Parts: sequence; C-alpha cells; structure tokens
Amino acid sequence: MVQVTTIAALGLICGLGIGIGMWVLLSLVPTFGRPRLISRVAPYAQDVSPDARAIVTRRPSDPLPVFGVMLAPVVDLIGRLAGGSDAVARRLRQAGSAMTVADFRSRQLVFAAIGAAAGVLIASAAGRAQSLPLFAQAGIVILFGIGGFLLRDYLLQRAARARLARMASELPTVLEFLTLSLSAGEGMLDAVRRIARISRGELARELSLVIGEVATGVPFAESMTAAASALDLVPFTRFVEQLTVALERGTPLAEVLRAQAQDSRDQAKRELIESAGRKEVAMLVPLVFLILPTTIAFAIFPGIMVLQLGF
Repeated sequence: MVQVTTIAALGLICGLGIGIGMWVLLSLVPTFGRPRLISRVAPYAQDVSPDARAIVTRRPSDPLPVFGVMLAPVVDLIGRLAGGSDAVARRLRQAGSAMTVADFRSRQLVFAAIGAAAGVLIASAAGRAQSLPLFAQAGIVILFGIGGFLLRDYLLQRAARARLARMASELPTVLEFLTLSLSAGEGMLDAVRRIARISRGELARELSLVIGEVATGVPFAESMTAAASALDLVPFTRFVEQLTVALERGTPLAEVLRAQAQDSRDQAKRELIESAGRKEVAMLVPLVFLILPTTIAFAIFPGIMVLQLGF
C-alpha cells in the first residue's frame, strides 16, 4: 500500500511539473494579431502613468500572467487570510521591489508548491522507513507547504528591514550634504536633485523617484510626504515633516538639517548600544560552551598526564 502511495505521489509531482512546463512553453509563444489599443498608447504615456510604464517594460516571456489567470481565486483567498494586500504592498515598497502584490502572491504559491513537493518526498521516505498512517503523511505535506508559503513572506520582511536599515544609515550623510548645498545658496529642490544624481545609495534612489514625480507635475512637498508615508521610516518621516513645515513657513533649513543629522547619528549609536545589550547573552554562548571548556582542558590535561605517569 505504501509503495502504491509513493508511486502515485511521484506521478502527481511529475504530472504537475509537465503541466507547468507546458504552460511556460505556451507563454513563450509570440502572439500574432492586431495589438490592442492600450498596447499602442502605452509607449506615449509611460512618462506620466506607472501602469503604462509597466505595460511597456513587461516581458512577453513572463509566465506569471498565465498562472495569475489560473490561480486568481486562490491568490485572492490567500491574500485575505494572510492579512490583506496593504501590508504586502508596504513591504514591497520598503524592499524596493518592482513586483506587484499579485506577482508576490504567485511567487508565494510557487514556494508553497516547492515546499509541498519536498514534503511529499520526505513523507514517502518516512512512510517507507516506518509505516506512517496516511493522515500523518498528509500533515507533513501540508506543514511543508505552509512553511514554504511563510518562508517567502519572511524573506520579503527581511529584505525590507535590511533596506530600511541601509536608508537609516545613509540619512545623516544625505542631511549633511543637503546642509552644505543650502549653505552654498542652492534651493532645496536643486539640492535633492543633485543628491539623486550623484549618489548611489538606497535613499538616493528614493529621492530620484521623488524628483521623477516632481518632473511630472506633482508638488515637491506632496511627493516627499507620499514617499515618507510609503517607507514608514521614522527618521526620514521626521525629516520630511520638518522640511514641509519649513517650506510652508519659509524658515531657514540649514541649521535644522544639521541638528537632525546629529540626532540621527546619536540615535544610530543608541540603537547599536541597545542591540549589543540584547545580544549580551548570545555573546556568552561561545565563551561558556567553547572557549571556557577548551581553556580548562588545556589547563587540566597536563596535570592528568603527569599523575598517570606517576611523577
């Protein structure tokens, strides 16, 4: 019975892989026929419309639209169970990813399928080694599938936290550069444009997006506020709030930005000290379990050898 179940499971995996491969090959076939109106208009509106830009830059060989049509009900159900699409969209924005929420859900389904396939192999091996009941094997497959689904979300959260940490470390330098530019008589918009042009960090990338929106007609303060709301980075949000107030009231910004840069550096030092305090116990693990036993062994072993030799 176990052998039949194993063969059926392997056949299911092979059939699923062949079916997905056929769909991918079908998506690679170029479409012949008259292009749609939206495809013809999109190249002329890509400067002012993100949707048109996505249509122009979309690769024809991307198989995700095929799977999106097939798995749309499943993706919607998973989106409701996983806490909604707003949190995922915020994490994607924080991670700097160009994926949409539907693309991310599709990749989560792929991770879940890979985890379920690994669970099938492990359940088959465990059932062959010791006869596990069928519900236990099904539980293993389900757990591995859920683990693969959650793994993709964890990787996104990790990427978002890492990018936000890099942006927080870059913020004091950007603020000091803005202070120098403003002290030299340059305007705030020109200073931000200069940073976006000559810098290569993550924060400069966000500022370049802001400059791009300003070039399309969006007010500078509104674009900066939208970027701060999307990123949800506390130091950057504080900077944008002070910048908005200063632009509205016409107050000088150089001293304010210099003080805020110093505050950002002090906050980074405090966070580093707090992180070291939280990891104090973890730092004791190699000391207690590796260095200390090795030191004791080197100190006691010569004495034990002398006693055994009878000296």
